[in-house]
Amino acid sequence: MTEIFKKHWSEYKYSKNMLQDALIKHVMDLMPYRMSDEGEVLEIIMNIKESDEQSWINAWSNMAANLQNRAHKFEKAGKLISAGSSYLRASTYWRVSLMYFGDWQDPRMQEFSQRSKDCYDRALELNGYPGEAIRIPYENTYLPGHFYRSPFAKNKKAPLLIVIPGRDTWADDTILVTDAAIKRGIHALTFDGPGQGMALRLQDLKFRPDFGNVLGPVIDFAQKQEEVDSEQIGAMGMSFGGFLVARGAAFDNRLKFIISDPGNMNWGGMIAKRLEKALKIPAMIRPNMIDFVLKDYEWKHGANNKTIINELKKFDNTKIVQNIKTKTLVLDGSAEVTHGAAKKFYDALTCPKDYLLFDENSTAQQHTQMGGYATGTEYIMNWIEDNF
Repeated sequence: MTEIFKKHWSEYKYSKNMLQDALIKHVMDLMPYRMSDEGEVLEIIMNIKESDEQSWINAWSNMAANLQNRAHKFEKAGKLISAGSSYLRASTYWRVSLMYFGDWQDPRMQEFSQRSKDCYDRALELNGYPGEAIRIPYENTYLPGHFYRSPFAKNKKAPLLIVIPGRDTWADDTILVTDAAIKRGIHALTFDGPGQGMALRLQDLKFRPDFGNVLGPVIDFAQKQEEVDSEQIGAMGMSFGGFLVARGAAFDNRLKFIISDPGNMNWGGMIAKRLEKALKIPAMIRPNMIDFVLKDYEWKHGANNKTIINELKKFDNTKIVQNIKTKTLVLDGSAEVTHGAAKKFYDALTCPKDYLLFDENSTAQQHTQMGGYATGTEYIMNWIEDNF
């Protein structure tokens, strides 16, 4: 395809820190869903020091607190729509404040997590949005999430899309997919699994490689919902969730389809190699970003600097990829940070499969279509409609 432009927006960076840059772009792209506002985000960016955790958490949480206080005043004055709007954005900023903050013993970790949840649920209620908080039974505890009932469902029982977030963003950040689903008459369910979002910060649940034991209880819960057609349940995993959903499907074939966004057969091995190289750099001269990433992986996987490499290597689907029988859509992007991994995963699949590459002309060429969420969801939802 002939290129429309010679230069592409994906080359633009808000920060030299790769993770901070990605998170900022993610939040900017939540604007169409009323979960962020440009001026607020730019104001926050102006007050962040690159690779500095304290300036990150302070800038985002200051804006979140300001909006939450505003929402309280609006609600007290009976301005409920305005209150719901402010609560929704406050929820986003409370969450994002913790996405580049790795001191899990800091009391703000739990406090801001709870504030994000409270603001989000209050926003759903005040905005009349068709979603409710759920607790999915899981071993001796639960997985927190939301169930969204589509007001456009054509039948008493309708299809359901389960959405699995990645290792940095949370379940509530997948609204780009859930909102698109319910507009098409498809119910949606999101959850924070071990190592993710609320489950990590409020329950201390860490990532586990046997994801079939996580996805299974979620499917069990979904099938029991009276509005859901138990034969029409699909699942989409985003970022690290794209690896996890494939791993879960290798041990549970009840799903109608899965979407791996992006595909990756050996996520753990890929990350382990990068960390091995990073660990060879003397601690005194390692960039702050590398130290943060190391600490973040150790925390979320319940490991330390001596065990993290072996722990990550457990996240490898190479030996089980042929066990996947569920139809699979593999997503990829020309500016994907794991270049080549999605196509390798797609080629290894022996189940019914489709491959979708977002190139520069799409403007959705970055990781998980970040920065091009509108375009990404259009193509993804078209495929989902054709496969339900």
